Amino acid sequence: MLELDLTADIQALRSTFADIQAVVDVDALKADIDRLSEEAGAPDLWDDVENAQKVTSRLSHRQAELKRVSEIEQRLDDLEVLVELAIEMDDEDSADEARRELAALKDVIGQLEVQTLLDGEYDPRSAVVTIRSGAGGDDATDFAEMLLRMYLRWAERHKYPVKVMDTSYAEGAGIKSATFEVDVPYAYGTLSVEAGTHRLARISPFGGADKRQTSFAAVEVIPVMEEAVEVDVPEGDIRVDVFRSSGPGGQSVNTTDSAVRITHLPTGLVVSMQNEKSQIQNRAAAMRVLQTRLLLLKREEEAAKKKELAGTITASWGDQMRSYFLYGQQLVKDLRTGYEVGNPAVVFDGDLDGLIAAGIRWRKRKDDDD
Repeated sequence: MLELDLTADIQALRSTFADIQAVVDVDALKADIDRLSEEAGAPDLWDDVENAQKVTSRLSHRQAELKRVSEIEQRLDDLEVLVELAIEMDDEDSADEARRELAALKDVIGQLEVQTLLDGEYDPRSAVVTIRSGAGGDDATDFAEMLLRMYLRWAERHKYPVKVMDTSYAEGAGIKSATFEVDVPYAYGTLSVEAGTHRLARISPFGGADKRQTSFAAVEVIPVMEEAVEVDVPEGDIRVDVFRSSGPGGQSVNTTDSAVRITHLPTGLVVSMQNEKSQIQNRAAAMRVLQTRLLLLKREEEAAKKKELAGTITASWGDQMRSYFLYGQQLVKDLRTGYEVGNPAVVFDGDLDGLIAAGIRWRKRKDDDD
């Protein structure tokens, strides 16, 4: 007779899922979808293209969130039925399927539970991520490209829409910098724990001495904010340079000079865009990112001033946040959380969920302690 008692595990999942539903507030979510659906159905919606895109994007995001919650509830119901059938039919194949589904649901609900910890002001927003190579020559630019692929593979695993907005290739290997947008709810809250300095230690493939080389890359994550348009950027405060997009090795890949670089003279902030087809579109995208960075910079300065007055200035938590060891003991270690992965290859192939979840939980505990 088949022994298959998953009752306690399923009840525990249902309890966790009930807590998640309470945080998500499914009724409010449905009401929001009804309101946005009504706005999206207005005959004059596309008279204002920018507003129409915002409404339809919000609607799509909210619908995806509700669908995710609804599908989990249905899968829990189906799992209970599958367990009953496996026992009734004395079917080991069905029992194995039930065990696999239980493990999968634990993973999915665990990820959703982590998302409920994302309660920061900007956490629900989409994210713009910029990767910049640091010290280390060709190893650093190669490392920056490895990180870009890592994050793109992570997004691909989750079927998240990604748009690479700008890539600056190095003359040798890899990239000097790259900027991309992840357009899903809570992308900022999720990826913001990846911000900081990443360090790679390995035997350099670019030198002949077989010596260990340490290189660095910086990851910046900012939210996509509508309110950024409220930041006034006088024309006299910026310098706009137009250039031809470049591919690997400095190759020209565009026949027109459509790429745009905007330098904010008072702060020295620089934003480049070359993904869009026209110079006008690239300038608009670059301005949106610049305005967001200026808004965040203003708020960071205000927060730092308050801390200074209170006498509690502390270093940024994101610096020197993770090390990747590709020689001797193969290891990826988060220096904030202590979370380790003994197979760097899977991390660089986009398996980041464990590291990210540990970072989110660590940040939540830190915020609660503060």
